[in-house]
Formats: sequence, structure tokens, C-alpha cells
Amino acid sequence: MAAETPTSTVLTASESTFWADADRHLVRYGGGFTRAIIERAAGSFVYTADGRKILDFTSGQMSAILGHSHPAIVETVQRQVAHLDHLYSGMLSRPVVDLARRLAETLPAPLEKALLLTTGAESNEAAIRMAKLVTGKHEIVSFARSWHGMTQAAASATYSTGRKGYGPSAPGNFAIPVPNSYRPDFTTPDGELDWRRQLDFAFDLIDAQSTGSLAACLVEPILSSGGIIEPPPGYFAALHTKCRERGMLLILDEAQTGLCRTGTWYAFERDGVVPDILTLSKTLGAGLPLAAVLTSAEIEQEAYERGFLFFTTHVSDPLVAAVGNSVLDVLVRDRLDERARELGAFLRTGLEDMATRHEVIGDIRGRGLLAGLELVVDRETKQSSDRLGAQVTSRCLQLGLHMNIVQLPGMGGVFRIAPPLTATEDELALGLSILDTAIGEVSAAL
Repeated sequence: MAAETPTSTVLTASESTFWADADRHLVRYGGGFTRAIIERAAGSFVYTADGRKILDFTSGQMSAILGHSHPAIVETVQRQVAHLDHLYSGMLSRPVVDLARRLAETLPAPLEKALLLTTGAESNEAAIRMAKLVTGKHEIVSFARSWHGMTQAAASATYSTGRKGYGPSAPGNFAIPVPNSYRPDFTTPDGELDWRRQLDFAFDLIDAQSTGSLAACLVEPILSSGGIIEPPPGYFAALHTKCRERGMLLILDEAQTGLCRTGTWYAFERDGVVPDILTLSKTLGAGLPLAAVLTSAEIEQEAYERGFLFFTTHVSDPLVAAVGNSVLDVLVRDRLDERARELGAFLRTGLEDMATRHEVIGDIRGRGLLAGLELVVDRETKQSSDRLGAQVTSRCLQLGLHMNIVQLPGMGGVFRIAPPLTATEDELALGLSILDTAIGEVSAAL
């Protein structure tokens, strides 16, 4: 994550005090802070203390799929917090049971049992814990550019960043290569990605390293922090077969792809594969801390009989469960799966048109309203440049557009573009125009 520079070097006394306090008292947890004081947010925009209006092309932390301060969410929070907000973790409320049932109704059989939690890391932690208990094994396989969270088991299955300097990760974690069609490692005679040979090779290595205790494969249907990498059609069916051959469970992490963002309710629908365990977060709470683990009655029963324990402070909290129900209401009422497909096509057309004008645009990928734009300094060699991506990000912010750039070794800067599903075509067009201008200005100065 690149640090973003201030849009102005002239600060008021109040702003100077704010940043002095921030610099003195805040722990820095992932790159630099965006140097703007955010006062409020509404719809697709955030508003700064100095009166600037910034278009949010990341839906907050890839979460606010209904935009900021959506009326349905505001009304639900105001009503629910005055009625029933938090309970002893062993108590149940109607919003919790309703959300569990309604989530199951959006999913194919046999995913019908839900555990409601707070964050993506927590849901992945619970899923891994469940898989280990049910299988009686402990080894976990994930993509080499994965991001599943910052708590112990989730972080041990995260390979995109953050692994060095923290001591041993959980034992039995293995990485497999990402099937990246733009930067293929295994190729066919015509130079295309040979993902079947790559997958076979990956599991040959897994089998060589495993102690015979493979419990689960935890992967994202579209890698987001890994650079918006979408495995080719057929890949997940083949991966599912690899798991079945070894008695492993398949866990899909749809923190960013779930609930209509990719144009279907869940990204795995494209592949005709149903996971053994599904994790949701981010989009489920539309910006509030809500996550879920969904699995079959069979797996839940086995876990229960073996004494599954995941008793946390905010498990089954009624306030955020009520929000989750309102999120589902809006997604269904406004047909936001269809809207994500339509707006996604509009966004992609705009990005492809932009690529005809800028040689630094190397690749466009993604699905629905989750798009990736990879910047390179040379289309032939696909040579990357951290400086290019950081400068475009900074210039976008100065022009009124908040973008997120993924910069990993061996890849160019990849913009993760994920505006709210409630965004308008005019707002998308505005974002495209600003990005077009920023890329043009920065690339011209290279």
C-alpha cells in the first residue's frame, strides 16, 4: 500500500493539531495514512474537513457495497441500537436466526448452517478451526498471493504480504502458485497459461511436503490483494477434485466477491462448484463488522459432536445481524446482482477505451464491479514500476478520486476498482475520467 501525499501543503491550526496528534498517538498498521481528515461520507463520496469531495472507488475497505450512509442501513442501526444491540454470546435473537435462514436461502444445498461473527479474519479462523476438527488433520493449502486475515491461522494462510519478522506461522501451511493468465509460469506451446499442468505440479509438491494431514484448501474465487487475479474457468472444479482425492475440505473466502459484487450472488456460481465451507465478511455488513461461516448440516453435526468451540464476545450479535438483513433486503429489492453486471460492463468498456490511449495499461481483468487495472512501463516485457502506481494513486487523490493500488514483487501496480453497487453511471464516468487524466499526466512525465 503506497502512502498518499497531502493534496495541499498549507494546513490550518486545527489540521496541524490533528496530524500532530495522529503522528504522536496512532500505531501505523499498513503503509502511510491518507493525508486527509474525513468528516463524513454519503453515497459514493467521502468529504474532507477542508471541503473536498472525493469519489470512493474502493467502497471504503472494499466493504460498503451499498455506498456510505445508505438510508436503509442508517434506519436499521438507529432502530436496532435503541432496541437490542448486544447479548451474552449464548443467547439468540430474531435478527440472528433470520439472517442465518436468509443466507442459506441464497446458497445452493447443502450450505444451510451459519455462524455469525465480525471480521473476515475471524470467519476464516473459525472455518480453519472447524475443518481441522472435522477432518482430524491440520495442514492448510492456499494461494501464494492470498489474503485471508491478520489473526494467527488466517495470517498463516496469507502469502501476499506480512509474513516476515513475526516468528513461526501455524505449522502445516502450504502455498500453491496463482493461475495468472497475464503472467503465466506454466505455458502451452502457444504461450497461454497451462493451468492444469501448473495445478498438477503444485499438488505434486504439496504431496511431497505433506505429513499426510491435509485438512483443507482455503482460497479466494478472485484474488483481490493478490492483484485481482481470476483463475480460468475449470480451475476450481479441478481444484475441488484435488481436494476430494486427498480427503480435504474446500473453503472459499468470498469476503470481497460475495453478495452480488461480481454480478452473481457469489463468485463461485460461475464454476459450478459448491464449497464445503464458505466465509463471508466485508460486503455482508456493508461497512459494519459482520461476517459469516456457512457449511453443511453434516459438517456442522460432526464439528458439534467433536466439541467445536468458537465462543467469542460478538458472536451472534443482534445489531449487526439486523444490518445484514437490511443488506439482503436492498440487494434483492434493487436487483443489485443485475446492476453489478450492467455497471461492470460499463466500467470495463471505459477501462478498455482508456487502454487504447495509454501504453502503461498492461491488463484489465475482474468481474462485475470488481475490476483490476495493471500498470506496466513496457507492454512487451510487462516490466513493473512501483513509482508509476504510487504517482497515479497520488494524482487521482489530488483530482478527487480515491484509488487503491496493489504493489507486490513480480507484478506491476494493480488498481483494485470496487465502487459501491449503488454507484451511478455518471459517477463511474467521473472516476474513469479522473483516472484517465492521472495516468496521462504521470506517464507523460516518465
